[in-house]
Amino acid sequence: MENIPTAISVVCIALIDDLGRVLLQKRRPGSRHGGLWELPGGKVEPGESAKAALVREIAEELGIAVAPDDLRPAGISAEGPGKELALVLILYSCIRWCGEPRCLDGEAIGWFAPRDAAKLAVPPLDRPFIERLPEIIGHAIG
Repeated sequence: MENIPTAISVVCIALIDDLGRVLLQKRRPGSRHGGLWELPGGKVEPGESAKAALVREIAEELGIAVAPDDLRPAGISAEGPGKELALVLILYSCIRWCGEPRCLDGEAIGWFAPRDAAKLAVPPLDRPFIERLPEIIGHAIG
């Protein structure tokens, strides 16, 4: 019988400002993928919906409030076969939030145009989303 990997769901957000830029967060040195830029978010806890997890994570990491109804599904990225523990990354886009994003959990945050984000070092599961930013932003603001 084939081993089926255990999947861990992770949610992330493409916060999109009025200039069509996306907010990215730099991971702290010493953490997994330390020093790389990523879309903010985190793990979905047992019994928690993906949107509820993202609302919680964004409040913890950036100090802002997002409403579940303002989160739009934007993509899924997953680790390939052959892993005992697989990560499934679920991306939502959002153009509306309350508060000013602050760096509460990472090394730094910044707003990036898609062409600038494409030049950054990012974790492997974030790469497909970074490559699709023009499309993701177009759907979110269009």
